[in-house]
Amino acid sequence: MAESLGASPDTTTLQCPRARPRLVHVTTVPLSLWFLRGQAGFMRHNGFDVHAVSSPGPELRRFGRTEQVQVHAVPMSRRISPSADVVALRRLARLFADLRPAIVHAHTPKAGLLAMIAARLTRVPVRIYHVHGMPMSTAAGLRRLVMWGADVLAARLADRVLWVSGSGLAEAERLGTIRPGAGRVLRHGSINGVDTAERFDPSARRAEGAAIRSELGVPPEDVVIGFVGRVVRDKGIVELARAWTTLRQEFPHVRLLLVGAEEDGDPVPGAVITALRDDPRVHFAGHSTTPESYYSAMQIVALPSHREGFGLAALEGSAMGLPVVATRVPGLTDAVVDGVTGTLVPAGDSGELAAALRVYVVDPGLRGEHGAAGRARARRDFVPQDMWNALEAEYRALLAGLHPDQSSTMNRGGAT
Repeated sequence: MAESLGASPDTTTLQCPRARPRLVHVTTVPLSLWFLRGQAGFMRHNGFDVHAVSSPGPELRRFGRTEQVQVHAVPMSRRISPSADVVALRRLARLFADLRPAIVHAHTPKAGLLAMIAARLTRVPVRIYHVHGMPMSTAAGLRRLVMWGADVLAARLADRVLWVSGSGLAEAERLGTIRPGAGRVLRHGSINGVDTAERFDPSARRAEGAAIRSELGVPPEDVVIGFVGRVVRDKGIVELARAWTTLRQEFPHVRLLLVGAEEDGDPVPGAVITALRDDPRVHFAGHSTTPESYYSAMQIVALPSHREGFGLAALEGSAMGLPVVATRVPGLTDAVVDGVTGTLVPAGDSGELAAALRVYVVDPGLRGEHGAAGRARARRDFVPQDMWNALEAEYRALLAGLHPDQSSTMNRGGAT
């Protein structure tokens, strides 16, 4: 059975009036829930009884406390694991049968597949699969075929498929994981917008950036190229390392700052990591729950990913007034306006990556111009409240479209 964890010591505060539709978010790992930061609390405030389901861990409990929603631990593997996946599917189905949600909103490929199957089996009235990206796009062979089939099945079982970017949705249609016209992108894309008013406000983070630079031993005059994300091959770390080898020889006043955790699932070759760690001008910060502080220590953001759903780090960098050098792949073409908020280069091309970074290193005026344009765009098009309002309207429309037989049996309460 799933382990249910209260959002606060007094879980009675979570017992909602029976008029509140129950909304259940599902992700494979707890860290992915933080893409919904602020959104879950907004929906709770606006009349939904919000629950979150993910693999167990301290981040799951912390998310529940922060958003004041009830959380449930269901172990799920990010990798293909038939035996473990069957167990997770059974646990999800039992949980949904107990909770009787009005809406199941699933994110990430594995959670999307398992939650859509479990929700269909337990006759959840509204099923939403929110696609953050397609790992299959860089997979090969049998693994690619299995991932393709899983995405197709999840999409077919959903009442609504939401995508985080228009270019990603177009690629999914091209690859056949979703029927043309069957998916939607809310507003200008992304999963949750970006908080430019408080969290990603460069003027409010200057002292934090200065403190980080001082702690790392970076002189004030040095230019810091920053990367934020998982330190894995798919994020283009190999190409970034090659580009860095070129740039460090040309510019003794340039540094490289990597913010993110290394993962075993798609590891960067050991020799590449070793070379970077042995370089005194390369700084590894590890995983951070406050990337905004690290952006304030940078002058340029590099995101040379092989694939992205949208490219949250690119949007965050823009919100912090930084130019972004990224790859011309679906998702990132939505996050970066080439020649306006940054520069797009071909994926896998370390030479073009180095050339684009070089331009920003030598031209502080262009850095300022593109950074300012990026922040203005983030403030205009990616306001979190606008995204939340659009998503709430989607929920309400889907609920209103229920067949009378479904709506009469739908659990509207916080307690069963």
